Amino acid sequence: MATERRPSILAVDDEPAVLAAVSRDLRRGFGDQYRILRAGSGQEGLDLIRQARRRGDQIALIVADQRMPEMTGTEFLTESRKLVPNAGRVLLTAYADTDAAIASINVVNLDHYLTKPWDPPETNLFPPLRDLLLAWQSGAALESDDVRVVGHRFSKDSHALRDFLARNRVPARWYDVERDEEGRELLGAAGLEDDCLPAVFLKDGEVMERPDVITLAGRLGVAAAPQGDHYDLVIVGGGPAGLAAAVYGSSEGLRTMMIEREAPGGQAGQSSRIENYLGLPNGVSGGDLAKRASDQARRLGAEMLTVRNVTALRADGAGRFLTLDDEQEISANCVIISSGVDYRQLDAPGFDEFTGAGIYYGAAPAEARSCENQNITIIGAGNSAGQSAVFISGFAKKVTMLVRGPSLEASMSQYLIEQIAEKDNIDVRFHSSAVAARGDGHLEEFDVKDGDGNVEVLPADACFVFIGAMPGTKWLEGTVAMDERGFIRAGTDVGDAWQLERDPLPLETSIPGVFVAGDVRSRSIKRVASAVGEGSMAVSLIHQYLADS
Repeated sequence: MATERRPSILAVDDEPAVLAAVSRDLRRGFGDQYRILRAGSGQEGLDLIRQARRRGDQIALIVADQRMPEMTGTEFLTESRKLVPNAGRVLLTAYADTDAAIASINVVNLDHYLTKPWDPPETNLFPPLRDLLLAWQSGAALESDDVRVVGHRFSKDSHALRDFLARNRVPARWYDVERDEEGRELLGAAGLEDDCLPAVFLKDGEVMERPDVITLAGRLGVAAAPQGDHYDLVIVGGGPAGLAAAVYGSSEGLRTMMIEREAPGGQAGQSSRIENYLGLPNGVSGGDLAKRASDQARRLGAEMLTVRNVTALRADGAGRFLTLDDEQEISANCVIISSGVDYRQLDAPGFDEFTGAGIYYGAAPAEARSCENQNITIIGAGNSAGQSAVFISGFAKKVTMLVRGPSLEASMSQYLIEQIAEKDNIDVRFHSSAVAARGDGHLEEFDVKDGDGNVEVLPADACFVFIGAMPGTKWLEGTVAMDERGFIRAGTDVGDAWQLERDPLPLETSIPGVFVAGDVRSRSIKRVASAVGEGSMAVSLIHQYLADS
């Protein structure tokens, strides 16, 4: 009987005693689930990775020493990333090499570094590696055959399904009908033609032809119905602010429900790497942070409703009533609006036509990995643009950033500017704007205008746009007080819209008992940590509101 292949952990160190020690501890901590591979040099490690790939084996984690002759740990991890981009990467260092390890975080997207000695391993070695392996397992599961999707890479409908599955972490395998023979075989076996794409093949044998996101979400059980009709707290929006509110609300005894229109995490959930969040020195992907927060909220008792829209809000006496996209109405004692922002669309010829067919707003890691050896354009100069450029540069042949202004300093964090400067395949063009997009069925090139008005044709296989955001508040027009841009006023900013004798609480909107948190609030600080703080703060204010009501 054939035995199931276990994924591998690779340890690389040129000192036999250290290699034996780390291999021993890895075997003791993880040997029941993973094979432990050993290499005495960077080159030997690369050879082992190539052999594993030829066998079809998976590398889940790489632990490499920094000080090695011929090839340093940083150099080895850089090369290994090209072979196994999804493997976790850990650098072993002496205390004196800590600065080099920290620098490697930016160079190779290092996940963690450990100083030697790591005794006791139960405290210093096993916990961080266990977290990395859990994250890898989650990503590996997303490549399972539970759901198989066959579509065109440059199809808007195919892109919508692929993005939905990736952001909601539904295990699925994607096949490009033009590139993948297995995808064409699936279509042939089902008797389907290209006009049936995208086609979804479910584990139970059902085949869905051209399903929309809502239909597929319902079939997979991702979009659920409320379990009740009244809650202590309903949170609208599942970004960092909404997730924090769900965690704190449920943990403090409030019957809590969070409603998210797309996927937990919001725009932050699409970030390839968040590096300035307190307590996570090695950074964390937005998707991983969102999953951890969602799991935490559910464990504490919060009800999570995804791929559902709230279409209206009204107040009636002490009740606050929310209408869902199926016309169902639920009531709550209090509401937190954390509906976040939407990416601003670029208004130029061709951009609307090729959205989802080579032009994308935001950059989910799943989409970025399809950019291998291609020419990619990033439009924008903020942190989201910078994070995407750095991440995509690990796969793309060349990344061109189009920046309207004269520099990045006014709009981007310094750590990202430094990372971009270190990437040889990132070209930043200042005083540059894309004024038109062209192609035959999908994006192929841009017209780019420089500061002098000259227009140049720039070839592009794909483009990711980050030119600002608009608040997700259309459903609230005429309901709560907003500023001139559509962001929600709160606290003293409510002004004459406030009707009670008492002053509004901080984060309280013009409707008593309805609070706002995160990016959708007027004058908010657009940072993940700030949004998390506001979400937790809003729950404290709700307790005060309920106590005084």
